[in-house]
Amino acid sequence: MPPESAQMLLPFPQTPNFDSRDFLAAASNQEALAWLDADWPDRRLALWGPDGCGKSHLMHVWAERSGATVLAGRTLRDLDGMPESGGLALDDADAVAVTSEPLLLHLLNTARDRGLCVLLSGHTPPSRWPVRLPDLSSRLRAITVTEVRPPNEDLLAMLLSRLLSERQLSVAQPVQDWLLTRLPRSPGALRRAVARLDQVSLTSGKPITRLLAAWVIRSEGFGVADADEGSVSDIDPSSLPLGFL
Repeated sequence: MPPESAQMLLPFPQTPNFDSRDFLAAASNQEALAWLDADWPDRRLALWGPDGCGKSHLMHVWAERSGATVLAGRTLRDLDGMPESGGLALDDADAVAVTSEPLLLHLLNTARDRGLCVLLSGHTPPSRWPVRLPDLSSRLRAITVTEVRPPNEDLLAMLLSRLLSERQLSVAQPVQDWLLTRLPRSPGALRRAVARLDQVSLTSGKPITRLLAAWVIRSEGFGVADADEGSVSDIDPSSLPLGFL
């Protein structure tokens, strides 16, 4: 039987927090946020931007305000979850376009017939989605769009602090500042790094210091730790979870 410190840690999935009270407003999402309270032409609006920019959180903010139903494009197989009235938010709608253009067209037609407000999200504007159905293409080109830009430094700092707080991790501010200068400027990268730091700290029983953070960054390929951070080999390998060496 392996020593307790080397036992594998079972994953503990974290549900994203999309509460409107936790939304971080910033210059990168100001325009999109303003659109949520506007009257949309033809009752349709599309948010577009890279992974981790906050599109999903914005959709849930709107859904909470308006009582709309939120559906996931990546798992959409039919229209059973569509509401009869009110509004519909379809996250990753471009994923539906790739897998089933008729389904997305049917959704837009059904929403129009029911008088629903529709909020879509995608990595690019709907007019650029690679669809072949002429009717779907024309409907997508007509949708009003607003871009959600990548976050700035202040927003990334607030996001990192919130991610650590959600996992009840105590990390000194200097270590947080150090992480922000070493990790990619991506909310997705911050989420992955915090999840790994949480796993290593919990399994090894060690606090998240700069040395431990440097080890995780280098071993997981999140970024490059400076040579003057000390030797990451100073960390006792037996105290780290299996699979990290």
